[in-house]
Parts: sequence; C-alpha cells; structure tokens
Amino acid sequence: MDSDNLLGEFLRARRELTTPEQVGLLPAGSRRTPGLRREEVAMLAGVSTDYYIRLEQGRERHPSERVLGALMQVLNLSADASAHMHRLAHPWPLRPSPADQPDRAKPAVVRLIRSWPYTPAIVTSRWMDVLASNQMADALYEGLEHRDNLLRLIFLNPASRRFYRDWDECARSKVAQLRAIAGADLDDPYLTDLVGELSLKSKDFRRMWARHDVSSHNVATKRFRHHDVGDLTLTYEMFNINDSPGQKLIVFQAEPGSPSAHALDLLGSLAALASP
Repeated sequence: MDSDNLLGEFLRARRELTTPEQVGLLPAGSRRTPGLRREEVAMLAGVSTDYYIRLEQGRERHPSERVLGALMQVLNLSADASAHMHRLAHPWPLRPSPADQPDRAKPAVVRLIRSWPYTPAIVTSRWMDVLASNQMADALYEGLEHRDNLLRLIFLNPASRRFYRDWDECARSKVAQLRAIAGADLDDPYLTDLVGELSLKSKDFRRMWARHDVSSHNVATKRFRHHDVGDLTLTYEMFNINDSPGQKLIVFQAEPGSPSAHALDLLGSLAALASP
C-alpha cells in the first residue's frame, strides 16, 4: 500500500468509477480507461487540469475546503466517503499503540454476551479479529474455517459463499468498513499484513480494495444459510466499546415472531444440547 499518496489513490479510484453520464456529460466515443478523464473532473470541480493532476500524483497535498467540496459533488461521494477524503487530506496525528499489549476483550463484556442464551454476539478488534463470542455465535458460525477474523472468513473460506446468502454485498461492505476504519493509518503493521495476505490469496478482495469504497454503517440486515436450521434473516448491529478503542460488540437479532426467530430459537436449543 502506498501510504505516501493516499488522497491521490482515492481520487483516481473514485474518478475511474464515475461515468460521464452520472455527471451530465455526453459520452464522446470509446475511452481507453474507465470513468471520467482528469480534465473532465478538473473542469467540473472548477480547478485547472494541472492542479488536479498534481492532486492525483501527490504533488499537491493541501487542497482547500472549497476544492474538497467540489470534488465531493463531482465524484458523487457519500457522507462516509466525503469524511474519509477529508481525513486523507488532513490526516489526524496517529498515536502508536504498544505492540506488546495484545488486543483482548474485557472480562465484563465477555460475561455479558455469554449471559445471552438466544442472542448471537461477538466482540471484534479494530481489524475484525474475533476476540470473544458466546454460545449462540459459536453455533451460528459452527464448522466454518477462518472464524478468527471476519475478513478471512469471507474471502479465504469458499464455504462462506453459501453461508452468506448475499456474499458479494457482505464482502463489499466488510472491505468498505475496513477502509473507513483504516483512514490514513495504512502503515499499521497488522493491517499491512492482513491486506497483503488477502490480496495475495483473493482476487475478489484485490478488486474490492482497489475501489476505495468507504462505509461506516453500523446496522444492516444479513441473510445466512445455516447447515442445521436453514435460512435466517438477522439484524446485524455494531456498538463501540468506549473504553476499548477500536473494539466492537456485534449483536444479531431476528424479527420477533418471524421464521428467522423460530430458526434462531431452534439453533439455541441445539447449541444448549451440544454444550457439555
């Protein structure tokens, strides 16, 4: 990852994903590269082509708020993507975390989630390592390899394409979350290793990472296919653990009275029978 030109990489990726039709331009014959041309972005943003080229190449690193706002409009950026672009243009000072302090879930949080007999819940680290899970979450993910990290589970386990009924959407969402979490901190050694491993082993991850999508959505609907109880549609909600920076509490719930709620109850009963 080129951490010296994060803003330029982001702008180039989003430019290549924006079509002339999206910004009201008439297509002008075939194009050698996808998306908008640099001169088109510059024209629409009200800056010179030379200035915009310097932005993409990393030779201009201090765009004004006016320029960032214009680029946000031209590239049709979401609120999350716009906030991400601002962080890349004006990165926050990074506070290094001690390498000798492993990420662990707080015992009180572990006790809390393990007191929920019918609600799957897990605790994850900043980079989506699973730090703790309760009996219901273990039953939900039972039999799946790479459960130690949600990104490895999605991209390195072929069985995940059946487990996640909307695999492509789930995969894109996880990569976009990783971009949002990382921000300008792409030099973090663990992140570098994780992205390197996934890029080497998964062409789908490489393709999605190169898009520079960004999302910080904490609530979503997930559809699963479990080998024992069948299809489930669950609400997936993430909560920050305030005194453990970067850690998330993830909780899964079914709509009361729905077939998924009955399937979740059955999964809880099977998990209780299987526990020693």
